[in-house]
Amino acid sequence: MEIRVAQSVGIASPSADPTSAGWAHETPRLMATWARHEEEMREAQRLRYQVFAQELGACLPSNPGLPSGLDIDRFDAHCEHLIVRTVEANQTPSEVVGTYRVLTPAGAKQAGCLYSDGEFDLAALDPYRHELAELGRSCIASSWRTGGVIMLLWTELVQFMMRNQLHKMVGCASVGMRDGGHVAASLWEQLRHTHLSEPELRVAPRLALPISGLRDDLQVEPPPLIKGYLKCGAKVLGAPAWDPDFGTADLPMMLDLKDLPASYRRRFSR
Repeated sequence: MEIRVAQSVGIASPSADPTSAGWAHETPRLMATWARHEEEMREAQRLRYQVFAQELGACLPSNPGLPSGLDIDRFDAHCEHLIVRTVEANQTPSEVVGTYRVLTPAGAKQAGCLYSDGEFDLAALDPYRHELAELGRSCIASSWRTGGVIMLLWTELVQFMMRNQLHKMVGCASVGMRDGGHVAASLWEQLRHTHLSEPELRVAPRLALPISGLRDDLQVEPPPLIKGYLKCGAKVLGAPAWDPDFGTADLPMMLDLKDLPASYRRRFSR
């Protein structure tokens, strides 16, 4: 399967409304592209390290023989890497401030599985593996957590799916556990009543968050990324897994593009 990516897929100001006229032309400050060579992938891995390890305290594996300060795992070589850069006044692309990686069916076949297969028993998704892409390692630099960055990322992700005739996005959506896991347990208790998938799509964590020992009655708001996924029509596929390396509870989530609300479909199609 030939994977179709665009070389340059959008320019916007940091606070741009992508539904407004002239979004891709006025005061360009951000640009989304797909990594074309190893150095661009390294830039994404460097941002991931800054966010996951330095900011959030994740225990990332060392990679002997490779430069320090990078978040690297065995799936990176099989993924497409989407990056958002700042753009200087002279139109010169500059630093990477946002990234996602995408594992396509062809990439998953090369890798032998999805990343999420390590956290969940995904047997229920076997009939759909040929049409789903796994999203992962999403992060945005702390000084650029604005609507412009995430909208550029999501716009290109949806367009990538459409170009490649992929219909379902899956991935692990993380909830921090600095409070010991009570927020994650309470969020799961809320979402299993409001956004749980059909029974035939349910998956099971390999290392489950120990819900029984945690409070699940707190009134909590989903983290911004999860809230965005839910607004787009995503469903939770089951109970959260515990990721001790990243110090997170990971919710298995899936978005079928047919469930994308019309208003978001119009935004992401521009």
